[in-house]
Amino acid sequence: MNLLSFEKVFWLGIKNKTLNFIYLIINEAERIMNLTYQKQIQVTEAHIDQNNHVNNVQYVHWVEEMATEHWELVKEKTDYPDDIWMLVDHHIQYKKQVYLGDIITVKTYPKAPEGIKQPRKVEFYCNDKLVVDSSTLWVLVDLKTQKIKRLDSDWLDKLTE
Repeated sequence: MNLLSFEKVFWLGIKNKTLNFIYLIINEAERIMNLTYQKQIQVTEAHIDQNNHVNNVQYVHWVEEMATEHWELVKEKTDYPDDIWMLVDHHIQYKKQVYLGDIITVKTYPKAPEGIKQPRKVEFYCNDKLVVDSSTLWVLVDLKTQKIKRLDSDWLDKLTE
C-alpha cells in the first residue's frame, strides 16, 4: 500500500467515525425530545421574594412538580405504574433572575439510569435564555414494600415506542 492510499483509508476511517458520532448525537437528541415534558408558568406575586424576583425555593418546588406531572403522564406506559419516585440528590444552578409577570418555559426529561438512580434534568427558560438549571437523582420505590426498585436499563426506551 502506498502512502497515498494509506492516507485515503485513514481519512475515510476518520470520516466514518465522525459520521457515526454525529448519528449517535442525533439519536440521543431525538430520544430526549420524545421524553421531554414542558409547560409555561407565569410568575405571580406568590412566587416573588423580598428581593422582587422569583424565590429560589420556588424553583425547587417547581422541579418536584414537573417531575411528578411528567411521571403521571407516562407511568401507565411502564412496568412501574404503582410505584413512586423519591428524590435523593438535587443540584440547582441559578443563572439569571426572573421577575413578576415573566413567563417561564420549564422543560424536564429523564436521562439514562445510573444503577438504581434515575437522573432527571429540569431547565427553566425566560425569553429563550436558560435561567435555572437543575439536575436531580431519584430512586423508584415500591409503594407496598417501601423498598427501592432497580429499573431495567432500557426502561426509558419503552416510553418512546
